[in-house]
Amino acid sequence: MYQRLLEHLTTAVLLLDERLHVRWLNPAAEALLAASRPRVVGQWLECLNGEDGSVRQVLHKAMQEFHPYTQREAALVLAAGDVITVDFTATPITSRELLLEIEPRDRLLRISREEALIARQETVKVLMRGLAHEVKNPLGGIRGAAQLLERDLPDPQLTEFTRIIVEEADRLRDLVDRMLGPNTLVRHEPLNVHKVLERVRALLEVEHHRLSFERDYDPSVPDLVGDEAQLIQAVLNIARNAVQAMEEFGTPEPRLLLRTRVRRQFTLGAERHRLVCEVAVIDNGPGIPEHIRETLFFPMVSGRAEGSGLGLSIAQSILHQHQGLIECDSHPGITEFRLLIPFEAPQ
Repeated sequence: MYQRLLEHLTTAVLLLDERLHVRWLNPAAEALLAASRPRVVGQWLECLNGEDGSVRQVLHKAMQEFHPYTQREAALVLAAGDVITVDFTATPITSRELLLEIEPRDRLLRISREEALIARQETVKVLMRGLAHEVKNPLGGIRGAAQLLERDLPDPQLTEFTRIIVEEADRLRDLVDRMLGPNTLVRHEPLNVHKVLERVRALLEVEHHRLSFERDYDPSVPDLVGDEAQLIQAVLNIARNAVQAMEEFGTPEPRLLLRTRVRRQFTLGAERHRLVCEVAVIDNGPGIPEHIRETLFFPMVSGRAEGSGLGLSIAQSILHQHQGLIECDSHPGITEFRLLIPFEAPQ
């Protein structure tokens, strides 16, 4: 009776003996740990070591002290090399039996991270609109005053200085406009995402002859509904940033991988979508400095000496207009940007 109940739980449950070998596990545990019950019964599961052996220590401690222990956000390394983040509770039942309950946390952590990313981006948007209003109004006054002054100057040679004032006012106005991101409405039209990627690849091949490209396209990806020109701009901003970072670092054999996948029943922020297109831009460069990873998509934040810090902010704004977002994972030798775009048209 109780075994039937445990088998229908979505929580992974394992029963371990005094040596911490598996005596029984439910289907949820088989799916989570990628372990078949007939193969692992009577065996020690290597993934229960954790990344640094800490999980096994907790299990031993629970058995020795006959006391339940709970650990949050523990990392388990599966047989295939995948790392999953879990919460687990180890509860001794008898001196020879330990009940282990495991709850996956990766999806919840990702949703939490995406919600924080969206909230930060909305905050930045509000701040930038306020800043644009406060900056552009006096700039217009300065520009107009300089033009009036130019008409009344007695010496024509002095107009060079008024022209400088006008040009610098225009430059600052354009900078504020770029910080605000695209100011055109998104056109909702069917488009082929691979056509977008091929356009980006063609542009970069002309600019960077040493760069080698790899393509891993899923031919089953259906058409998106969105603005082709803006999506080209978003992907180009990300790819160009990656290439320029590799050039500045002096990466010996710079490579860029463009990959497409379809994600089903995928949650973006708090909203669940039936189908989501994932476009990955992956480079083998130096990685993103850790101190700017949390603020990477803010305007004026850049990891390159010559960077303006606007490319990624604009790309994220474009994705938000398509109800999507951009995620990033980075460490030295591999940086991956994932553009996640729902297939259904924004409402």
